Amino acid sequence: MPEPLKNLYSRDLIDQMGAHIQRVHSNFDARAFAHQASHNLEQLELKQRSEQIRIALDAHLPARFEEAVEILLAALHPDTEVELSDKSMDPDGIRGWATMPLSDLVGLRCEENFELALSVQKALTCRFSSEFGIRHLILARPEQAMAELEKWAHDTNYHVRRLASEGCRPRLPWAMQLPDFIRNPAPILPVLEPLKDDPSEYVRRSVANNLNDIAKDHPDTVAQIASTWMTGASKTREKLVRHACRTLVKQGHSGAMAALGVGPAEVETAPLTIHTPVVPFGSALRFSGAIQSTAAREQTLIVDYVLHFKKAKGGTAPKVFKLKTLTVKPGERVVLERSHPIRPITTRRYYAGVQAVEWQINGQPQGRHTFELTMTDTETG
Repeated sequence: MPEPLKNLYSRDLIDQMGAHIQRVHSNFDARAFAHQASHNLEQLELKQRSEQIRIALDAHLPARFEEAVEILLAALHPDTEVELSDKSMDPDGIRGWATMPLSDLVGLRCEENFELALSVQKALTCRFSSEFGIRHLILARPEQAMAELEKWAHDTNYHVRRLASEGCRPRLPWAMQLPDFIRNPAPILPVLEPLKDDPSEYVRRSVANNLNDIAKDHPDTVAQIASTWMTGASKTREKLVRHACRTLVKQGHSGAMAALGVGPAEVETAPLTIHTPVVPFGSALRFSGAIQSTAAREQTLIVDYVLHFKKAKGGTAPKVFKLKTLTVKPGERVVLERSHPIRPITTRRYYAGVQAVEWQINGQPQGRHTFELTMTDTETG
């Protein structure tokens, strides 16, 4: 079983942070910092651990913001343009997950020296990511912060370009939302425009995720951007746009479909075969079905499936899952099958009874077919 993510913030990480800071600032009390930062650590979740480390740092660094920042910068790892997903700290300095509490500390104190706080977030993101900490600055002074992010979109370091996009995502997971940008995403668009053909997939994927965030509140805006960007698009930009439109495709948004070159599906579908009409909780729903093209030309089919899960007070709620995108010739018949596990997850509660499943082809549902989910008294809670 994989190690819980929260354990990235361990006593060992805290000790290393303290040692690096003490190395560049001999008056830093690394022992007292570690004692405060690791208090009841095992009982805390990931963000709580990061916050406790931030509070301990703030307590043991000099009170003057400029002096505290100078020390933190001196303690950072010298590498600024390496793949950081599997990089932890080493004898050369702080990097990786240890930078997140530093970024939050600088973000929360940004008004003490806003220009300096911006430059420090830029430095920190080159050692992991400042996508959470930068949001304090965007919320405090949106115009000034976004003007800087527009500049960062042209930076030579791909970590900085990625922060330009990731930091202003309106609905970034685990982070504070940006309500003004949820209402009006216009300030974000000049940041994303120069990044649509970025040489780094890491950056392009962030752009796609930002647009997907925007699509949840402004679907027509993203559909129009998709249409514009698909004109003369390279393969890498096409991939970005498809990923950006994933929510709109699941919703069957006609403008997004048209931007992707996908029209209404011309098909005939046979009724789904439900191979497990009764599904014990913890096992899998298995189903299959045939789709035949009725078009006179080759066509693209985006085939998803929708599970209609029973709700606590009756009725069902739909959830769309990706299945396959395929190109079919005139008259071609394809058979697709799927096994979908129905087991405990943290994001959904299941209820016994009749549920339903259906194909969704190019955004259009193709008819429901029912199955029964059975659960024991223990499983239903």
